Amino acid sequence: MANVLLRLSLLLIAGISAFGLSSCGGGRDTRNKMIVSVRDQRMLLARDGKPVKVYPVSTSKYGLGDGPGTNRTPLGRMEVAKKIGRNVRKGTVFKHRQPTGEVIKPNSPGRDPIVTRILWLKGREYHNRNAFRRYIYIHGTPEEWRLGQPASYGCIRMASRDVVDLYRRIGLGAEVKVIRGSLMTTPEGIEYVKSNPRRSRSGA
Repeated sequence: MANVLLRLSLLLIAGISAFGLSSCGGGRDTRNKMIVSVRDQRMLLARDGKPVKVYPVSTSKYGLGDGPGTNRTPLGRMEVAKKIGRNVRKGTVFKHRQPTGEVIKPNSPGRDPIVTRILWLKGREYHNRNAFRRYIYIHGTPEEWRLGQPASYGCIRMASRDVVDLYRRIGLGAEVKVIRGSLMTTPEGIEYVKSNPRRSRSGA
């Protein structure tokens, strides 16, 4: 009887430990933050306030704003409300947030769909309150040659390899802040450049 109780106790402890580990990964992400600079057309990922990586992006070619139907990129603080596309192949085409099964290569001529991964954003301020219902995403684009310049219809576009990397690093609730100015106006951007002077302009 004692052995049975001991086994049950060990199983219970193991179960609690496993739950603790999985719930940690599945909880709200308060450690990671993305800062998107419209001026630089770069996104900086910071973890616990420390810069991790910079990616080239494209914001809207129609400018900044949150009005429905404007195709503009909203400014200010948002958060990742949904993550879509886990484990699908790079270049997978999405329609209405569902993978179609089609896979296209970067810079395929005449193609401009949403590909690879989707991070659906929700506004956290009054002036970006429409972001979620406007379907503002961070997502992969096949038009990688246009990254580094405004080219989207409101979303924040990334190279497929970069959005896969970002997707695995961040969780639901992670903050996304879109700013007009340069990353060099932020403490995280200044620290990144000091730590990576040769890589700061490469999107590495």
